[in-house]
Formats: sequence, C-alpha cells, structure tokens
Amino acid sequence: MTTTPTAGGRTVAGRVPLDGVIKELGRRRPVFHSEADLQHSFARLLWELEPDVHSRLEVPQRHQDRTEYLDLLCLGLTARTAIEFKYFTRRWTGTAGTPPEDYELKEHAATDLARLHFVRDIARLERFCQRPDQNGLAIMVTNDPALWSVPAPGRGRTRDREFRIHQGRELTGTLLWADGTYEPNTCTLRGTYGLDWEPYSELEGAGGEFRYVAVHVGPGQDEPDGTVAPGQTHTPKSAAQCFLGD
Repeated sequence: MTTTPTAGGRTVAGRVPLDGVIKELGRRRPVFHSEADLQHSFARLLWELEPDVHSRLEVPQRHQDRTEYLDLLCLGLTARTAIEFKYFTRRWTGTAGTPPEDYELKEHAATDLARLHFVRDIARLERFCQRPDQNGLAIMVTNDPALWSVPAPGRGRTRDREFRIHQGRELTGTLLWADGTYEPNTCTLRGTYGLDWEPYSELEGAGGEFRYVAVHVGPGQDEPDGTVAPGQTHTPKSAAQCFLGD
C-alpha cells in the first residue's frame, strides 16, 4: 500500500496513505486505553505495513531556546512525517478487540481544552515542518460527539468559540480565546485547514461511536518563485505562534 514518495498529501513518510493506516487500525484496535496506547499502536502498525518507515516516539524539537516534544516522527527513505495525537474520551465501558480486552474509559469533560490543545498541535506542526521533505499530521480520535457536532443555533458565546473543530469547520489565522481576554491562549495558524470527521469504529452502548479527524500540514518552505508549498496558504514567513498558557 505504498505511494510515490513525497512529503506532501495525507501520507506517512511519503510511503503509506494515512487513510489506509487508520482503517486497519480501527479494525485491529477499535478503542484504546490511553493516548499513549494509541501512539504505540499506530507506530507498531505502521512498521508492519511499511518496514522501511521507522518510528520514533517523543522526539525533542528545539524552538526559541526551549525544547518541545513531538509525539511521533516517521522516517522514510526520502520523506518524513511529524505526527501529533489527541485521544479525548467520554465514559465507555465494554469489551472489544481480538483477543478481547476490557476497557473502562474515563470522562474527559473539558471539551473546550480538547479543542484548544488540538489547535495547538496544528500550530506546533507548522513550526516542526519547516524542512521541505517533512509534512505533519494532527490526528484526534474521540467518542465525544460534542467535538464533531455543529453547534446548535442560538448557542451563546463560549470562550473556545474560535477554536471549534466540528465537521466542516475551517481553521485559519489568529484564533482568540475568550474574545482575546486571555492572550496566553491565542493561536495563530499560517495555513488554512478544513476539518472532515470520519468514522473510526462502532462499539455497543452509549459512547460506543468513535470518529477521527486528521489535519495535514504541508512542508513550510516557500518555493523559489515565491509561491507556497502544497498544503499551505501564503502568509508572512514569521513562525506560527501558539502560546502555552492554560
């Protein structure tokens, strides 16, 4: 299931289509115990599908005299992919998988912070993907419909209004937290990213529907003629900014 090597598109290390990895992962692992479980399972499956792609977890990235950690770096022969994962759950208890495993998922009630942290992941990937052979993928898996559902008409203003990540939403530019009254959570994105939630797995009981969204961040280098690399929109060359306050 390989493709022509490239750093762009929804492929991992220019070799493996992301949609194929997610489909197979959902078949083998319809649910995860934790975000670390998701990261490890993705990396292991990727190696099985394409042994020439090597995975490295928690890779340090230097930025403005501080160190940040990338969830997963996938290294191919001619291209690389930086991946950030988010696994946000509502309560679900059941048995799934082969061999069967018992799961007891916690309720992560703070959907506003889930949105904030996912947008931060995109901004981080814009910083990490400055080399022309490296793309990025921000992936969220969740069973909480509040994240993918379009807000009901007449809903009041919330502090995370500009960070909404529901189906069909487009993320771009400067996003203000609480109308800009809490500047540390301001995020600025160079690119423009449409969000398309897709089915991941379907399990029994309330909270058994899982979906995922994947945002592709293209290599962040301008082309010699002044155009922008695939997957990016034209913006000034200043780095994407996303402050780290809560």
